[in-house]
Amino acid sequence: MFTSARAAAVDHLLRIEVSHAHVARLDAGLPPREERQVTEYVAGVTRWRRWLDFLLAGLYRGPYHEMEPMLRQILRLGAYDLLLQQTPAHAAIHEAVELAKRRLRPGAGKLANGLLRTLDRRQDNLPEPDTGDPARDLAIRHSHPTWVVRRWVARLGPEAARALLDWNNARPAYDLRVNTLRQTPEAFRQALEALDVTATPSPFLEAFVRVDRLQPVVQAGWLGEGGCAVQDQSAGLVVHLLDPQPHEQVLDVCAAPGGKALYAALRMQGEGEVRAVDANPRRLALVQRAADQHGLRNLRVGPAADVRALAAEPTPPQADAVLLDAPCTGLGVLSKRADLRWHRTAEELQQLTALQAELLDAAAMLVRPGGRLVYATCTIEPEENEAQVEAFLARNPAFEVEPPPASVPPALLTPAGYLATWPPRDQMDGAFAARLRHRG
Repeated sequence: MFTSARAAAVDHLLRIEVSHAHVARLDAGLPPREERQVTEYVAGVTRWRRWLDFLLAGLYRGPYHEMEPMLRQILRLGAYDLLLQQTPAHAAIHEAVELAKRRLRPGAGKLANGLLRTLDRRQDNLPEPDTGDPARDLAIRHSHPTWVVRRWVARLGPEAARALLDWNNARPAYDLRVNTLRQTPEAFRQALEALDVTATPSPFLEAFVRVDRLQPVVQAGWLGEGGCAVQDQSAGLVVHLLDPQPHEQVLDVCAAPGGKALYAALRMQGEGEVRAVDANPRRLALVQRAADQHGLRNLRVGPAADVRALAAEPTPPQADAVLLDAPCTGLGVLSKRADLRWHRTAEELQQLTALQAELLDAAAMLVRPGGRLVYATCTIEPEENEAQVEAFLARNPAFEVEPPPASVPPALLTPAGYLATWPPRDQMDGAFAARLRHRG
């Protein structure tokens, strides 16, 4: 099992590094048990790769950055096996050596054997980064980009930054949202227990539970049949802030893959209408499929359009409530998106803030007088969140911050009335949302 799983994992790790593939977009064509092992390897190695590289580079006699990429993936996987999976050394090293021989050449297997055996002997006395730059040392040891850690240490302090890094590196937990058109939350929890899945009710949202295992739910067919959906509680809280009502016209302008639009339609009890729009037609097709699986008749999907194009129409569509779940750095979801930390740059942060401002101004034009606009992100960076909203309000005096409904817990609100979840404290993804009213 391990040999085929490791080989598939190495292939996907190479795609992630070379072509920015997504950790989750993985289909190795293996039996379910091996597929789960591949997923664990790919996510884990991607999560810890900077620290693994630091350790391996210290043992390699030569420029580690010039090592052929395939061999580097094999060594990372072997080191992950030894240090973080606690795989017996003889098994971990043997598999890495054999993989290096088959994928490369006998000499590569010999090199892998020497490096990993040395690493195994030094497990009780591993070196710590000591560059003279505390933020960089922290970033190496916790396997994050230095620019991100430097920002967090400066804004949050070393202790809070370290807590966030630890959260991002832990194996993520997954929340499920029950399709309340099909069954009650209590009946859903009982059904999970029958599958021997431990389900912990959300302290904030009745329709959400946290599960210790996802695979039995997948095998039972509940996800494919629309009986439930994988959705973090933070996303559900954004919908509660939007607070869609049964009689309303709701517009989700960056809807794909559709989780928030689906939950909004469910909360409207099949009445009114949620219209899901996205600029990407292929991703919008996922929303349609999910709506069909859930049996939601009040969710209308399409057109495939950029919100800026909608706002530029001679008569832009108008809605009682508009949700803009804006493109962002995603720095609040690094526990689940292990690859994202290596794909974002400080320059992209600047580019995204400019895009967010454009989208927010466009979305505002689709809100009827007296209606509301919710701006949301899955990041914890102030430039994308509070600062973005404050700049928008300065440009658009017809809008004002509106207090959240009672279903949004006060403990998750900032003094300004924004929803802001903090992963280590709230045990969910980092998210931000602001509820704004068009005064008319």
